[in-house]
Amino acid sequence: MASIAVFGANGTIGSAVVAEAAARGHRVTAVVRTPSRFDTARYPAEVSVERGDVLDPADVTRVAAGRDALVSAVGGGDGPGHRALIEPAARALVEGLRRLGGEAPRLISVGGAGSLETAPGTRVWDAPGLPEAVLEIMHAHGDALEYFRTVSDVRWTVLSPAARIGPGERTGRYRTALEQLLTDAAGESRISVPDYAVALVDEIEQPEHIGERFTCGAL
Repeated sequence: MASIAVFGANGTIGSAVVAEAAARGHRVTAVVRTPSRFDTARYPAEVSVERGDVLDPADVTRVAAGRDALVSAVGGGDGPGHRALIEPAARALVEGLRRLGGEAPRLISVGGAGSLETAPGTRVWDAPGLPEAVLEIMHAHGDALEYFRTVSDVRWTVLSPAARIGPGERTGRYRTALEQLLTDAAGESRISVPDYAVALVDEIEQPEHIGERFTCGAL
């Protein structure tokens, strides 16, 4: 079983990743700014909580030391919040992991759907009429992805969800692609939060996308 640390474990996606990994028997550490706000009673005994700031490379190094995988599921709330957090967090995560050299764990970062292709040369964020706040969030994730793509000395992976991610059942089934937005038979691009967590933990257990972005969508 793996030792996994999850930044942003209080969030919707982060908490689902913690739950999925713990249910499979992995040793999971929830990394949050305020440990007292993390409800450990919701999770198996394998889940512990630790204070950490994803924007502080020293905290990243401390949290990551001795782990098998480090997950970043942080979010910035609104558009300006994402701008202030997502790409700077990517840089801090990489810097913190670099300090561990060859002992650094894998990094898996929750990405966005905005930069996925809907047609050759066209991305989700090119659709007309998108609110400025939504575009800010999309481009914040896009900037982080572009930064990761300059990094060759850290084992990183970015997992982008389908265009619509939200509550739903855990089916344990999904499809994957690299750069193309996935849609189902009805033309919808969707994934439940639990199935997104399944895809992410599957990638931890069976690495297939080191040094690249991939996406997952419902069948």
